[in-house]
Amino acid sequence: MSQRAKKLLTVLTVAVDALMAIAAFYFAYLLRASIPFPTPLRLGPFRNYIAQLIIQVLSLLTTFFFFRLYHPKGERSRIDLFYNILSAVSIATLVATALSYLAYRSDRDFTRGMVIYSWALTVLLVMVGRVFSSWVKRHVRRKHPERLLIVGTGDVARMILQKTRQSPQLGYRVVGFVNGEGNGGEVAGVPILGPRSEIERIIREHDVQEVIIALPEANHAELLDLISACESERATVRIFPDLFQIIASELSISDLDGLPLLTVRDVALRGWKLVLKRAMDIVVSGAALIFLSPLMLLIALLIKLESKGPVFYSQIRVGLDGKPFPMLKFRSMRVDAEKETGPVWATPNDPRRTRIGAFLRRTSLDELPQFINVLLGEMSLVGPRPERPIFVEQFKQVVPRYMERHKEKAGLTGWAQVNGLRGNTSIVERTKYDLYYIENWSLLFDLKIILRTIINLFKGDRNAY
Repeated sequence: MSQRAKKLLTVLTVAVDALMAIAAFYFAYLLRASIPFPTPLRLGPFRNYIAQLIIQVLSLLTTFFFFRLYHPKGERSRIDLFYNILSAVSIATLVATALSYLAYRSDRDFTRGMVIYSWALTVLLVMVGRVFSSWVKRHVRRKHPERLLIVGTGDVARMILQKTRQSPQLGYRVVGFVNGEGNGGEVAGVPILGPRSEIERIIREHDVQEVIIALPEANHAELLDLISACESERATVRIFPDLFQIIASELSISDLDGLPLLTVRDVALRGWKLVLKRAMDIVVSGAALIFLSPLMLLIALLIKLESKGPVFYSQIRVGLDGKPFPMLKFRSMRVDAEKETGPVWATPNDPRRTRIGAFLRRTSLDELPQFINVLLGEMSLVGPRPERPIFVEQFKQVVPRYMERHKEKAGLTGWAQVNGLRGNTSIVERTKYDLYYIENWSLLFDLKIILRTIINLFKGDRNAY
C-alpha cells in the first residue's frame, strides 16, 4: 500500500471521527431537550450550541492525536480500541467542558445532562465509526498488500509467515526470506532471496515496503547493521523481540552518580492486586458453575452413556510455585488411553478419543470442570496453562526461565492460548507469551484475555484436538 493511500485512510478516519462526534453532540442535545434528567430544563435552539460543538470536536481530535489513535499501529483488537477510545473521549469531554465554561457564561453553557449524554454517545458512535474505518482499511489492504521481507528462516520466521497467511486483513504479502548464508531454497513455498549482506539490493529489486527481523537471538551489532541497511532503502523495520526485550517492556531509568541504569519494574501479584484477582476468580467461577450446571450435567450423562469409566478425569499438573495439583477435566479419552504409550501429547485425530470426547476437546467443553479448580484457589481464570510434571522436567532443561511462569497461578486460559499457541505448539513461544503476561498483568488485561477466549470458542481452534 502506497504512502498516499495510507494518508487518505488516515484522513478518512479523522473525518469519520469528526462526523461521529458531531452526531453524538446533536443526539445529546435532542436527548437533553426531551428527558428531564438530572433536572427539567428548557434548551434554546441548537444554533446556540454550535460554538460548544466546535470546541468538542476539536478537543476530541486533538486528544485522539495525542493518544496516537491516528498513528499506524497495525490491526488493534477491538477490546484495545474500545479502551483507548473510552479513555480519550473521557479526557476530551473534560477538556471541552472546561473550555466551554471558561468561554461562555450564560444559559447556553453546557448542561450536566448534555455532558453525560454527549460523552456516552461519543464513545458509542466513534467506536461504530472506527469499526467502519477498519473495514475499509482491511479491504484496501487486501487489494493492495504491503510487500514484506522476513529476515531469518527459523521457527520465528515461519511463525510470522503463518500469521500473515492466516490473517490477510493485516495486509501483507511475503515476497521472500533473507538468511545468513546464500541464495536458493525456499521456506513453506516462499523463496529465500539471498543473504543478509545483500539485504539492501533485495529490498530495492523486490520493492519491499516493510521488513520484519525474525532473529530474536541476534546480537545488537547485527541488529543495528540490518536496521541501518533497511532504513537506507526507506523500508519500515519491525523486530521480533528477544526474551529480555519482552520482559523489560517497561523500564525505569535511573543513575548511579551519573552512570545510567535500567530498573525492571516490580509487577508481582501481591497485596491489593492479588485480592482483586482472587475476588474476580471467585465471582466468575461461582457464577459459571451455577449457570453452566445444566450443560455440565448433560455432558456428564453423554459421557456415561457412550463409554464405561468416570465422568471426570483428574490429572496432576504443576501450578503456583511449582507445586502439583489435580486438574479436573471431563473425560474425553478411553480409560486406558496411556497404558501403552505413557504420557504423550494429543495428536490430530487421536485414536484414543471417544466420539463425545472428540467434540468436547474441539469445543474446549472438556475444560469446564476447571472452574472448580478456580473456585478452590488451585487455579485462576487467567494465567499460564499448567503442564504435567514430566513435561515440566523436560521443558525447564531446554527453555530459559521456564520455571518463572510458575510465579503465578495456572490459568483456565492464557495470553499464549488466545494467540493460537495451544496444544502441541512451540513451548519456547508459549513461554515468551506467559512471561509477557506475568510482567504486564492488569485487570483490564485479564478481561481482554477472557473476552478473546469466548470469541475463540465460537470461531473454533485448529490446535484443539
